[in-house]
Amino acid sequence: MEAMLNNIFSTLGSYLSNYILIAALLGGGIWFTVSLGFIQVKGFGEGMRRTFGGMFKKGDKAGADGMSSFQALATAIAAQVGTGNIAGAATALAIGGPGAIFWMWIAAFLGMATIYAEAIMAQKYKQVGDDGEVTGGPVYYIRAAFSGAFGKVLAGIFAVLITLALGFMGNAVQSNSIAAAFNTAFGVPQWIMGAVLAVLALFVFLGGTGRIAKITELIVPIMAAFYILGSLVVIIFNIKEIPYALHAIVVGAFAPSSIVGGAAGATVKLALTKGVARGLFSNEAGMGSTPHAHAVAKVNHPVEQGFVAMIGVFIDTFVILNLTALVIITTHSIPSGKTGAELSQYAFSTLYGKGGDIFIAICMFFFAFSTILGWYFFGQANIKYLFGSKAVKIYSVIVAVCVFLGSLAEVELVWTMQDTFNSLMVIPNILALFALSGVIKQVHNDFFKDRKK
Repeated sequence: MEAMLNNIFSTLGSYLSNYILIAALLGGGIWFTVSLGFIQVKGFGEGMRRTFGGMFKKGDKAGADGMSSFQALATAIAAQVGTGNIAGAATALAIGGPGAIFWMWIAAFLGMATIYAEAIMAQKYKQVGDDGEVTGGPVYYIRAAFSGAFGKVLAGIFAVLITLALGFMGNAVQSNSIAAAFNTAFGVPQWIMGAVLAVLALFVFLGGTGRIAKITELIVPIMAAFYILGSLVVIIFNIKEIPYALHAIVVGAFAPSSIVGGAAGATVKLALTKGVARGLFSNEAGMGSTPHAHAVAKVNHPVEQGFVAMIGVFIDTFVILNLTALVIITTHSIPSGKTGAELSQYAFSTLYGKGGDIFIAICMFFFAFSTILGWYFFGQANIKYLFGSKAVKIYSVIVAVCVFLGSLAEVELVWTMQDTFNSLMVIPNILALFALSGVIKQVHNDFFKDRKK
């Protein structure tokens, strides 16, 4: 039965990610890029100013009225920057070759416009829940986009899919990545690591929005700085290989077979599909996940958080994921035959030796644990929508149990189902964004008209 279900979900997930989602997410990215006047270029400086200026603002604590703009971004980045930045980029390189990174860049550039649209709709349609706390996300703007029974059903489907995909299955997958990495690097039994993770996670969950915001605000800059520094050391050590890496990425996007040392059997189609799919799943633009964090930001106008949301995609792909790719390509690790996290570990070990395993294990802990917090928060918003705030404590305990169980062993069916549900939840989110295109354009124009005045 398990093998049959795994085959069904694997086939469905592959079809969704390779065809439907690439068309939907790239189509959405192109549409919002053009209709919003290349906002990812026009608003980039504003986004950087608001993001890094917000890091140093003190006293704006998270509570029932939401989070600061930077805390909301930190929670979003906590979810975006996960094991996909270590394993996802490596998998794309192993299958699609260096050219896959070029298509990741294209997906991220277009995704910045999509996530801008998501953030401003999440802000516009956010609500106060029955517990008196500000909440928001796609379920609310889906209802705004489609009235009547259709909107209710579509919002309900999205809420169930994201809770299963991220809150339960996704967090089990994340804990498995941490436990496996620590077992390889330090010999720690996976069940012990799982128990530690479950206790830590439950402690944060039960502290509510304020504790989640405080922890992500602290963890995200530290984990980013640690990974950036560790990656730059390897890249600088192999600095003479950077021209080769850039050549391999650009040429490999259109002529993979001409790149010496590229992935065996890589084609333009593989480079494009793996690059776009991994890029979109890494930065989560258009998936409907990060709007839950951006909805609760305390800003004066929805567009202000839209600027900040774009920077999350930029950091995820153009900084963190790019560093992984450059480490792997400049160390000529693709021909090793490894894939996923093992390929990243191999690349780092060319300089650090056994320390490469330790470096990846520490990064996995930060990346995956912060993702657990972000994905829990996204699922929590939908649990409130479906069952009310009284169900949140039960949800917290179930997620902690999933974190523990996920550490014990990799269950292929769970991984496959999570990927499939991830893909499915994109559909109602993108449909709603297209239906609200006029509203998005109006909110966008209102901000710039007011600022001009």
